[in-house]
Amino acid sequence: MDPAPPSRRSWAEPFKIKVVEPVRLVSPELRLTAIREAGYNTFLLRSQDVYIDLLTDSGTSAMSDRQWAGMMLGDEAYAGSRNFYHLEETVRSVYGYQHLIPTHQGRGAEHIISRVLIKPGNIIPGNMYFTTTRLHQELAGGSFIDVIIPEAHDPASEHPFKGNVDLGKLEAVIGEYGASRIPYVSIAATVNMAGGQPISLENLRAVRELTRGHGIRVILDATRVAENAYFIQQREPGQQGRTIAEIVRETCSLTDGCTMSAKKDALVNIGGFLAVNDWDIFEEARNIVVIYEGLHTYGGMAGRDMEAVAIGLEESVDDEHIRARVGQVLYLGEKLRAWGIPIVLPIGGHGIFLDAKAFLPHLDQSVYPAQALAAAIYLDSGVRTMERGIVSAGRDKDTGLEYRPKLELVRVTIPRRVYTQAHMDVVAESILAVYQERSNVRGLRMVYEPRYLRFFQARFEPLG
Repeated sequence: MDPAPPSRRSWAEPFKIKVVEPVRLVSPELRLTAIREAGYNTFLLRSQDVYIDLLTDSGTSAMSDRQWAGMMLGDEAYAGSRNFYHLEETVRSVYGYQHLIPTHQGRGAEHIISRVLIKPGNIIPGNMYFTTTRLHQELAGGSFIDVIIPEAHDPASEHPFKGNVDLGKLEAVIGEYGASRIPYVSIAATVNMAGGQPISLENLRAVRELTRGHGIRVILDATRVAENAYFIQQREPGQQGRTIAEIVRETCSLTDGCTMSAKKDALVNIGGFLAVNDWDIFEEARNIVVIYEGLHTYGGMAGRDMEAVAIGLEESVDDEHIRARVGQVLYLGEKLRAWGIPIVLPIGGHGIFLDAKAFLPHLDQSVYPAQALAAAIYLDSGVRTMERGIVSAGRDKDTGLEYRPKLELVRVTIPRRVYTQAHMDVVAESILAVYQERSNVRGLRMVYEPRYLRFFQARFEPLG
C-alpha cells in the first residue's frame, strides 16, 4: 500500500549556501562566566561566546552574490558617487519617494527628521513607540503618544493587524492638542515592540485620510515594510493576488516620507536613509546630514555600501524571498506554540516574542523578568536573545519613573538567510528546557544604568 501523502508539503529556502562561518558552543561553565561578566545583559556578551545569535536581525543578514559583486563596483568618490544615484533611482522605483538622504543607519534618519520637523512642545502620535525613535523625538523637544489599537498590548490576542492605529485615539489626540502641535504621525510597519505586528492597508488609508484633513504628515518607519506587505498579502481581504512589490509601493504612497534602517529588509550590514517627497523638508535634511553624517551623496555610507543597499532593496520585495524569510519565523513559532510556551500571537515577521510575564509568573515586573529569561536561555544553550520589556521601555523623561509596559517580552530575532531549520530546532528545544525549569529562574536587580537607551549597556545581578 502506498503511504498517504503528507498533509502539508515541505518547502526549502530559495537559495544555496556558498560561504560558511564556523560557530562553536562553549561549555556551561564558560557560559556562566560570560553572562556574569556581561552583567546578565546579552548585549554585553562577546560574540565569540555565542552559539546561535538571535539578538537582532539588524545588520546580521547574509548578503547575496549580487550584493557582494555590487560592492566591488563601489565608487568611493567623496562627492557624486554613482552608487548614490543608483540607490536614489532604486528608492524611487521600489518605494516611490522622490528625494533621498543617505545615513549611516536608521537612527541617523530618525535624528534628522526629528530635528527638521519637531519643535519643543510638539506631540507625535504613533502606533507604539520604538526605543531610538522615541528618544530622538524627545531630544528634539517632542512627546510621543501611543495610539495603537488595544489588542496590540495583549500578547494572546490573535487580531491579524495589531499594528493598526486606533483612529478614535488619534482623533482625540488631534482634538486635545491641535493639528498645529503635531508635526507628523509616526507609523511603523511592522511594529517591533508589539511583536513584529503589521498594520493593514485599510487602516493606513484611513490614517492618511484623517491626517490629510488636518494637514498632518505621515512618516513611515519602513525598516520592515516588506515583511508588513507579506502579512497584508496573506491576511487582508482583496490583497492575495498582489505582489509584495505592489503592496510595498502602495504602503509608501500613503505616507509623506520614511526613515529606513537598511540593516533589516534591505539585507545589508550597515546603512540607512531618509526619503521624503516634500522639497523643503529635503532641502533642510540634506543640509543637516552634512553636519552629522557626511556629504549629502554618501551620508555616512561608503559607495560600496550604497550599492549593496540598492541591490538589497530589490531583493527584499521578491515574493519567494519574503515567503521563506517569514516562513522560518513561523516554523519556530509554531513549534513553541505546540508545546504550550507563551508567545505573542499572531506570530510576527522578524522573530518570536516570548511572553515573559506568562513564562515567569512568579517574577514581578520590577525584577526584570524578560532580562532574566534572556540570560537563562543563554545559560542553557548559548543562544543569544534580547529583552523587550521594562528595561527597554526606560524612564519617563519628566518624572524619572520607570515605564511599566503591558508587554514584557523576550525577542528571539531571526537574521535573514543565515540559519537553517536545524538551528531553529536547537533554539526551540532550549526554550522548552528553560520553560520546564522556569520556577528556578530568579529576578535581577539593576546595578548600572546609563542615561540613554539603557537596555544596550545596563548591568544586572541575580537576586537572592
